[in-house]
Amino acid sequence: MLWDKLPSIGCFMVLRSYVLGFVTLLCLSLPAQAVELIMVERQGCIYCIQWKTKIGPIYPKTDAGKYAPLRMIDIADAPPEGVTFVRKINFTPTFVLIEDGQEIGRIEGYPGEDFFWGLLEMMLSAKTDFPGAS
Repeated sequence: MLWDKLPSIGCFMVLRSYVLGFVTLLCLSLPAQAVELIMVERQGCIYCIQWKTKIGPIYPKTDAGKYAPLRMIDIADAPPEGVTFVRKINFTPTFVLIEDGQEIGRIEGYPGEDFFWGLLEMMLSAKTDFPGAS
C-alpha cells in the first residue's frame, strides 16, 4: 500500500495534501463575484413595496440574481463602504449595477415586472459578461 511506503508522512498528511489541492483547484475554477445590484429605496415608497412583493422573492433564484446578488439600502444612507455611485440618487427605487465597487449602470424607477426584467437583462448584457437567462 502507499501508506506503508510513506511512514514518515503518514496517511493524514497525504490525505490533507490531496484535500487542499482539490479545494484550491475548485476555488480557482469559480468566477470571482464582483458584480452586485444595489436597490436604493425609501420607506413608504409604493413602487419599492411593489418590487419587493413581486420581484423580491424570486430575484435571488434567477440567473440575473445569482450573477448580481441584491443589496438594499435606504436613500438617506451613504453608499456602502467601497462603493461609488456616478451621481446622486434622487428617485426610488433606483437599481444600481456595481462592478468592483464602481457603478456601471442603473435603472431609475420600477416600470413593472415585465419591463424590469428586460431592462435588467439588457443592462447586464451590455455592461458585464452576463451570459443571459438560460
